[in-house]
Amino acid sequence: MADPATQSPFVSSSSSSSSSSFSSGQPQVGGCGGAGSASCAAHDLLFWRDVRKTGVVFGISFILLLSLATLSAVSVVAHLALALLSVTISLRVYKAVIQAVQKSEEGHPFRAYLEQDVTLSPETFQAHAAAVALHLNQALRFLLRLFLVEDLVDSLKLALAMWLLTYVGAVFNGITLLILAELLAFTLPPLYEKYKVQINHYVGIARRQTKDIVAKIQAKLPGLAKKKPE
Repeated sequence: MADPATQSPFVSSSSSSSSSSFSSGQPQVGGCGGAGSASCAAHDLLFWRDVRKTGVVFGISFILLLSLATLSAVSVVAHLALALLSVTISLRVYKAVIQAVQKSEEGHPFRAYLEQDVTLSPETFQAHAAAVALHLNQALRFLLRLFLVEDLVDSLKLALAMWLLTYVGAVFNGITLLILAELLAFTLPPLYEKYKVQINHYVGIARRQTKDIVAKIQAKLPGLAKKKPE
């Protein structure tokens, strides 16, 4: 039997327990079963589980990014607010005229939305703040390891990536990169899901070759070998 790492190079060995849950008969969708509701919702959007919902989100966000590429952020926000107010004010006036002509008592057209409880409880705020703080601390620790060269190979990888980004930044601006990132985010997951076996095969080959090259460099250059945990 082939090595599990070869079959699915995107899944690390530390996640073998989650991989075993996929092989069971539980109805888990793409590793979303044990994650939070927000992660599941994002996963369903990117994999086009609901075509209508994903199409609406993709269309709105894409138009917004295109607007930011041609107009200033202030203009985009102002035009969005004016468009929303035009719809709500027109509907409010229309309902008021209908009520006056027909002498009905339908009430405010947005009464149901106005009566919804949109307040954020302290418990919910603290839970979200704790989650954000956890991810922020992990990111800070990771950046500290890279920039203070705890592992020379990882720091060299970061330096190479930043050097390549200097050329990318000379060609594309931030909004263009966001547009490209959104196009890739909404197209690559379905393609990977469709051609998962072939992609995993070639990525596994590339990862093994990369590990071999790094191992050879570490063996020839002193001080590059990673310290083994005691």
